[in-house]
Amino acid sequence: MAAGGRLLPLLLLLPPWLAAASHSPPGCKIRITSKGLDLVKHEGLRFVEQELQNITVSDLHGKQGQFHYNISQVKVMDLQLLFSDLHFQPQQHLAFNINNASISLRFQRQLLYWFFYDIGSINASADGVHIHTLLRLAKDEVGRLKISNISCNASIARMHAGFSGTLRKVYEFLSTFIITGMRFLLSQQICPSLEHASLVLLNSLLDTVPVRNYVDEHIGIDYSLLRDPAVSPDTLDLDFKGMFFYRARENQELENHAVEPVIKETERMVYVAFSEYFFDSAMHAYFQAGVLAIELEGEKVPKDLEVLLRATFFGTIFMLNPAVVDAPLRLVLQVSAPPRCVIKPSGTSVSVSAFLNISLVPAGRPAVQLSSMAMESKLSAKVFLQGKALRVQLDLRRFRIYSKQSALESLALFSLQAPLKTLLQLTIMPIINERTKKGVQIPLPEGMDFTKEVVTNHAGFLTVGADLHFSKGLREVIEKYRSVPAAPTDPTAQPAAPSADPSQ
Repeated sequence: MAAGGRLLPLLLLLPPWLAAASHSPPGCKIRITSKGLDLVKHEGLRFVEQELQNITVSDLHGKQGQFHYNISQVKVMDLQLLFSDLHFQPQQHLAFNINNASISLRFQRQLLYWFFYDIGSINASADGVHIHTLLRLAKDEVGRLKISNISCNASIARMHAGFSGTLRKVYEFLSTFIITGMRFLLSQQICPSLEHASLVLLNSLLDTVPVRNYVDEHIGIDYSLLRDPAVSPDTLDLDFKGMFFYRARENQELENHAVEPVIKETERMVYVAFSEYFFDSAMHAYFQAGVLAIELEGEKVPKDLEVLLRATFFGTIFMLNPAVVDAPLRLVLQVSAPPRCVIKPSGTSVSVSAFLNISLVPAGRPAVQLSSMAMESKLSAKVFLQGKALRVQLDLRRFRIYSKQSALESLALFSLQAPLKTLLQLTIMPIINERTKKGVQIPLPEGMDFTKEVVTNHAGFLTVGADLHFSKGLREVIEKYRSVPAAPTDPTAQPAAPSADPSQ
C-alpha cells in the first residue's frame, strides 16, 4: 500500500508530461483560409471536370422480349457543374460537393426489333447529378501532407435519351431498359474516377512539396510535418519542423526552445509564420559547416586599413625581427558562436559574436600574430517573400571591438572601430547578402505561388500574409510528374541535389 501510495501521484503526472513531449513547437507554420480555399475550388473544379470527361463506361447489351440492344463507345460530351462547394470540415477533412449537375453523353446503338435492325448514335443527358466527397488529410510516414482516404457518394436523379428515325416511338417506349442501365453504369463510375483523381493524381501533386531538401552545398532544410493538419470551419493549419541542418550531420537535431508561432488572422488567402528557431537553426547549421569565416591577406586588405593597422601596432611591429616588418598583413574574421535571431514587433535583428586575428605573414616563415580581438555586432534583418522563396537582407547596425588581453589594449583599439565597421559593410556584408538573397523555398506545391506579400513582426516570430496564384494548372503539374518515378519514402533517403534557383 505504501508503494502504491507513492506511485499514484507519479501516474497522475505522466499524462501531461507525455502530452507536452509529443507536442513539439513548429519552426514554420502555414495557415490556409477559406479565401484561399475558394481559389483552390475554382482550379479543382476544372480538374474534376477533366476527370469526369474521361469516364469510361462499359458496353451495355441485353434483350427484352423481341427487343435486342447493344450500347457502346459511351463518351462524355459536356458537363455543367454549376453548383459546387469546397469547405473545411473539422477535424481533418475537406468536403467537396457538386449539386444538381448535368452530364451530356453520346454513344453508339445497335438495335434489333423483330426483323428491324438499326444502328447510329444516341445523345443522352444525366440531370440532377449529386456528388458528395470527403477527403481526409493526414501526415504520411515521411512527414508529407497526403490525402489518406476519400469517401464518395454519387447519384443521378434523371436520365433522358433522344432517339430519331421511323422507329422513334418504339425506341422511346423500350428505352427504359437502356436508360436504367446507363444511369446505373454512369453513377458507378463517378466515385472511382474521383478516388483515383484524389488518391493518385492529387497526391502526386502533393509529392512536389519539399520535405527534406538541400539549400546549398553546406546546409539543407527539413519541412516535415510534425502532426496531422488541424482543420477548423474557416482554416487549415500545418505545423512544419522548419529546421535547417548541416549536410554532414543530417540526423542531428537542434532542440526548439523558441516561441511557437500563433496565427490569428484570416483576412488573406494564406499565412506563413516563422519562429526564431527557423532562423537560428540556419545560422547554427552554417556555423557547424565552418563557413562563417573570411580571410583577407596582402592586397585584399584595403590600403587605408592596412596603413591604420600598421600605425596602431607600430610598437609591436618595431620590436619584431626586421625581416618580418614589411611582411603582408592577414586578417582572419571568424564567428565564435552560432548567431542568434531576435524577432520583436519593432523589427528583426541578428546578434553575432566573432574574433579577429591580425597577423604578419612573412614569406617562408611562420605567421606573427599582432592582435586577437573580440567583436560583437548586431545586424538588422529585412525578411521578405518573392514567389515561393523566403529571402533575408542584412544590414550592419551596431559594432564594437575589444581586446581579449587587457582593458588598456581595448582602449588602444578604439580608433579601429570605425574603419573595421566600414570594412565589414563594404567587404563582408555583400558576401553574406549574396548568399541569403538566393532564399529558401516555402513548402507549397509546384504551380502555386504567393502574391501581395505583407510581413508582420510579433514577439518571437513573424508572419507573412499573402494571396495565392496558380502559375500552372493542376493538370499541367500532374502530367509533368506522372512519368517520373516516385521519390523514395525512406526518411533516411538522400535529398535532392541543390539548385541555384530557389523556386526549385
